[in-house]
Amino acid sequence: MQSYPLKKVPESYEKVLEDAAIEPVMLTSESQQSFVIMSVTNYEQLVKRVVELEDCVFGQLAQANLNNSQMLGSEVFTAELQRLASFDTNDKSHGET
Repeated sequence: MQSYPLKKVPESYEKVLEDAAIEPVMLTSESQQSFVIMSVTNYEQLVKRVVELEDCVFGQLAQANLNNSQMLGSEVFTAELQRLASFDTNDKSHGET
């Protein structure tokens, strides 16, 4: 990554922009990183990658939460419903006799 002192940008802005078209350019002020200049294409790629990484992290968190969930699984839930339904059926048949 190219780096330019902020004070020198006015006199060399064409070179700074040429470099920024290829890769991000760091601008410094008193030897401290102050700004980054980059092309719109590079910026859009960066934003797209951040969104992809966020989606990946959120997906991993959702999977971890699902794995650690205390909720009944669908098989257990279905079996319990069937068991309860059989009580209802047994109660009706006992009441008829």
